[in-house]
Amino acid sequence: MGMSNVSDLERRLSRALDRISKAAQKLAVVPEAAAPESDPETMAKQLEAERAKNAALSERVNAVRQRQESSFAGLERRLARMTEQLDLQSLEMLRLKKANTKLIEANRKLRESTEAQVIEPSTINRSLLAELEALRAERAAEAAEMEDVLGELKPLISPEDANA
Repeated sequence: MGMSNVSDLERRLSRALDRISKAAQKLAVVPEAAAPESDPETMAKQLEAERAKNAALSERVNAVRQRQESSFAGLERRLARMTEQLDLQSLEMLRLKKANTKLIEANRKLRESTEAQVIEPSTINRSLLAELEALRAERAAEAAEMEDVLGELKPLISPEDANA
């Protein structure tokens, strides 16, 4: 749910509160206007009608409030999920960056050894291990990105999350 929907709910809530305020003012005015009649039965009916209107308005305001609270709770849950996904992606990107740095250094040493025509097996092993770690880090970063995409798609696919 976007911020425009929240703003819309706030406007609707404000309008409902205005209507309640006007209804309360009418309640104060109606007995005075009806006073010349002095018919207690008519006055009681009018008072009951106004109370019923006021109760209906209160119910509508409560319904709007509940929807708004539910909406905010859903936004908070979504923000928490997105924050977790962002944290995971940041960690995987950091790991990828470190692995690539190791790979660059291992390849530099391998290149220097090749130029010196003294290639030690340990240098080749370090280079291969660095390349393997870089590939693993890249795969983990891609998995984190895929998880992020799936997290965005999940509310569209599963109906129970659609209201979240």
